[in-house]
Amino acid sequence: MAAATRTLPILDLGRFASAHPEREQALAELRDVSRMLGFFYLTGHGIPQRRIDDLTELARRFFSLPEEQKLEIEMRKSPHFRGYNRAGFEYTRGKQDWREQVDFGPERQRLEIGPGDPPWKRLFGPNQFPSALPHMRAAVLEWIEEVTAVGLKVLQAFSEALGQSPDVFAPIYANGPNQLLKIVRYPGRDQTQSNQGVGAHKDGGFVTILLQDVIGGLQVDDGEGGWIDAPPIRGTFVVNVGELLELASNGYLKANIHRVVTPPAGGDRLSIPFFLGANLAATIPVLDLPPALLAEVRGVTQDPLNPLFREVGRNVLKSRLRSHPDVAQEHHADLLGAEAT
Repeated sequence: MAAATRTLPILDLGRFASAHPEREQALAELRDVSRMLGFFYLTGHGIPQRRIDDLTELARRFFSLPEEQKLEIEMRKSPHFRGYNRAGFEYTRGKQDWREQVDFGPERQRLEIGPGDPPWKRLFGPNQFPSALPHMRAAVLEWIEEVTAVGLKVLQAFSEALGQSPDVFAPIYANGPNQLLKIVRYPGRDQTQSNQGVGAHKDGGFVTILLQDVIGGLQVDDGEGGWIDAPPIRGTFVVNVGELLELASNGYLKANIHRVVTPPAGGDRLSIPFFLGANLAATIPVLDLPPALLAEVRGVTQDPLNPLFREVGRNVLKSRLRSHPDVAQEHHADLLGAEAT
């Protein structure tokens, strides 16, 4: 179905500052768009364009490496789901996505797993970085730190838009939020082949902060059977509500379905999404919303094919096992059929 003519709104992070004269109006706009669409463009985030351009150039350099140098850090070598995947090695709802990508998280030591420990502890561990790009490690870890700061400011704005204190979620992320950075390239394909870059899905964290390069392809469910195109706008991020905020608000906020359409043959698309979530040991509470908002809660959307849990680590591990069956089979075969469902 053709994309609708609607566009995503543009919100300025600076308007959420406590001293800004338009703060209350800005919070109302955030609340409204996140209840209906769950997606918007973000300006005023404070990350210089030079940093954005440097990261996208680094991503291009990585994807231009010979395949054997990228496969040096193949994700299948990491029980923590860190590293590189060739196109076709990730799945959404059981269908093959067409993108190559490399996944990074915070640098953490691998945990010793004892009897009775929760399986999600297997997700803790180091990243893999390509030897051909020795400066990539510092650049990636600095970006994760910068975009985490942006994500936490957005999360605080969401908290206040819901009538809560800005630090209402701090107890479930302060000891180490779950952070995932993907650097992704969508190779172009013939129209006679599948156009699934990434299949229709929701994101699982608090918020996603997406950097797009210059080629579009992201589409957001408009709720009326169509799709809203979200083309790149230089200097902005696309931000969307994740399932943790839908859970915490009992469905007042909307974690919306979205997808990526493969670019035509001969071209490609670059995107760098960052997913900010709660500590893996956390359980998501239900917020005590003000009466006016409480009257408008819709309840959490449940997909029988993809159950949603309030236990953060269980949700994240389930998602990784499903998305990367080669890594799951290589390192976590004992969990298949249990945590994966």
